[in-house]
Amino acid sequence: MNTSYELNTKQIFKGDNNNPLLAPRGVFIKNNMLFVADTAQNRVFIWKKIPTEMHQAPEVVLGQYQMQHTGRNNEGEVSASSLLYPSGLWTDGKKLIVADAWNHRVLIWNEIPTQNAQPADIVIGQPDFESNLPNIKGISQPPNAKSLYWCYGVFSDGKRLWIADTGNRRVLFYENIPTQSFAEADGVIGQNSFEERDYDPANAVWPYAVKINPQTGQLAIADTQYYRILLWENWKDAFQQKAQTLIGQPNPEQNGMNQFDLFPKANTLSWTYDICFYKTGIWIADTGNSRLLWYVKVPTQNNQPADDLIGQKNFTTGSENLDTIRTTENTLYWAFSIATDQNTLAIADTGNHRIILVHLDSSFIIN
Repeated sequence: MNTSYELNTKQIFKGDNNNPLLAPRGVFIKNNMLFVADTAQNRVFIWKKIPTEMHQAPEVVLGQYQMQHTGRNNEGEVSASSLLYPSGLWTDGKKLIVADAWNHRVLIWNEIPTQNAQPADIVIGQPDFESNLPNIKGISQPPNAKSLYWCYGVFSDGKRLWIADTGNRRVLFYENIPTQSFAEADGVIGQNSFEERDYDPANAVWPYAVKINPQTGQLAIADTQYYRILLWENWKDAFQQKAQTLIGQPNPEQNGMNQFDLFPKANTLSWTYDICFYKTGIWIADTGNSRLLWYVKVPTQNNQPADDLIGQKNFTTGSENLDTIRTTENTLYWAFSIATDQNTLAIADTGNHRIILVHLDSSFIIN
């Protein structure tokens, strides 16, 4: 395994020395820029260049009028400049998209923000920037093609947009990244219609993140509460059929944490929150086991074991085991989010309140 290599060549980053990160749940890197959702402090940080030191102040802070402030919605009412539990991030280096989860909306900046608390240009999931009820009118209301409820994940291929509408047990699809607020989705994954949010074990029960493989068109959804990843060979298939492959469970009806075992294995998951395609394979944030799993090739059969891992000394050690709870300095602690750019892997090491950057050498690339 390459675990020791990975942890010995990591770069640890904790944010501004006087304004550190607190439980960051989102990270994204693009064109040598670093974006972090400092979730517990209701803000998003932007560094125009990936920091090289453990502590470095960001160039831009979104969600707060003052860099040091951390209150929900700027300690006031929801607005185009406020955030409440931001989570998923995506950028192509030009646009920025943020899942503003507890405001039940997705915010879009048409250009990378250059000013602190810069207001968003577009809001999805709400009729205006001053509204933030789930499903527009409240938790008791059914969803529709314009509504969101606890939206934790976002992804785009540069043209289309996918939103993990977690509370509604679905993924919304937009044929084009919206250019107008309160846009209507073009498709839904995980429900038969926009107005349903039924519980079906064959669909994602708690879809937290959605990712598309830019080379192959494969689709992956992190289904957190069923401790599994749902896979489709082509993202277009997901509108008509159930997942073709499961990671973490042998079949759709099984939902055990680590498959009802006390210890994890190479084929089990616990509270998985994110996935990331890389080369011919896939990384999985196995959050509850405080590790990342690596598959050299994207699995095509249910319940396949991983090829490698980061964060634990072996596949049978997890975050609840005695020898890992004494210290987390050289390990991961509930990593929620992962992203790659070129050969750099960024990890939101949420429980350790830090970002870890790892260089992926040829040992993680199939020849």
